[in-house]
Amino acid sequence: MRLSIKETLLLLFACLPYFYLHSLWEKLPLQVPTHFDINGVANDWSSKYFLLFLPCSLGIIFYFIFKALPYLDPKKKLEQMGNLYTKLRFIVCIFITSLSLYILSVTASGDMKNMSLLFVLLGFFFAFLGNYFQAIRPNYFVGIRTPWTLESESVWRKTHLLGGRLWMIGGLLISILAFIIPAPIYSQIFFGIVAIICIVPIGYSWLEFRKEKME
Repeated sequence: MRLSIKETLLLLFACLPYFYLHSLWEKLPLQVPTHFDINGVANDWSSKYFLLFLPCSLGIIFYFIFKALPYLDPKKKLEQMGNLYTKLRFIVCIFITSLSLYILSVTASGDMKNMSLLFVLLGFFFAFLGNYFQAIRPNYFVGIRTPWTLESESVWRKTHLLGGRLWMIGGLLISILAFIIPAPIYSQIFFGIVAIICIVPIGYSWLEFRKEKME
């Protein structure tokens, strides 16, 4: 199967962490930091060969997972999304690969002092996904998949309308506040925002489904 130019470029982008790691390889010690505390200080180390699997392979793994999902979808809902699903695939793969590159740069430097960049990256990812939520059709793989959204197309639509707005606002808020609040303090705020944008749509889908059944 021949890949289009866009698909080829995306696959090459997913391979970037390997090229980046290759440029760093001789400079890296045998043991590299792979875990950091809330202050960005390394507190766990692994062999540098571990980087060949994580994080380097994440972009490629997600590329092929999202490429395969339409073939696993029993109702072919993902295929019916057409270009929308392609855009979502690109967003997820670009984000995962960018995250892998960030992790490699942190590993190479030996500390995680610039945590704000990570929060900005995550914030834009949430905002971009939220922008597409309203157009996602009911399916088993992508979106806010609760028992109530999968049971009712109306509940799915309303939940993704609300969820999309919350994720966009929450994502932008995460990115903006990352420049204002110090990272060690901000990590608590970040998890609070993520909890709100994830839990509220789930609760809302249950309320809407219950309301629909009572009508």
